[in-house]
Amino acid sequence: FGHGAFAEFVAVPQNRLAQMPAGLSFEQAASVPLAAVTALQCLRAGGIAAGQQVLVVGASGGVGTFAVQLAKHLGAHVSGVCSTPHVDLVQGLGADQVIDYTREDFTAGTGRYDLVLQLGGTYSPTAIRRVLTPRGTLIQSYGDGGRWLGPLGDIAKAALLNPFTKQTLTSFTATVTSEALTEIKDLIESG
Repeated sequence: FGHGAFAEFVAVPQNRLAQMPAGLSFEQAASVPLAAVTALQCLRAGGIAAGQQVLVVGASGGVGTFAVQLAKHLGAHVSGVCSTPHVDLVQGLGADQVIDYTREDFTAGTGRYDLVLQLGGTYSPTAIRRVLTPRGTLIQSYGDGGRWLGPLGDIAKAALLNPFTKQTLTSFTATVTSEALTEIKDLIESG
């Protein structure tokens, strides 16, 4: 796990390393750490529990594909939001329901969720609040952002709304540790 290099070798702190999962190629293993650890830590930051209704917005992306599988593994009822070409992928990952955002606006629907993971920042916190249960949690996790100010607007909105609601609206950035990587490795090896 490292940033900013196309070098043949990279120095990485030992506390951010773990053994590569058995059965994966180097290329496959290299694609795991950021997405899988972010998904796992976002779910945990949201207080995921068995039996909860979980919505993954961005379910077909790198973090989203891990979030769907991990939420199912942790016993949640999982709904995933993606576009038409990715519906089969998200269903194949184990989502109980798939919402095609090109055909349906989930923020205007009747579904209510205990935990919503928004990966990438397409919807405002205000819009997502409508589908949260009264004590539900929104976890926003962003990459580098694509707009002029990146995700700052939605982060600020969530921070400003949070004190005035019983819902939890927050942003999250993962921290890669050996422990997290080893947990992901063990989950991959167990199927």
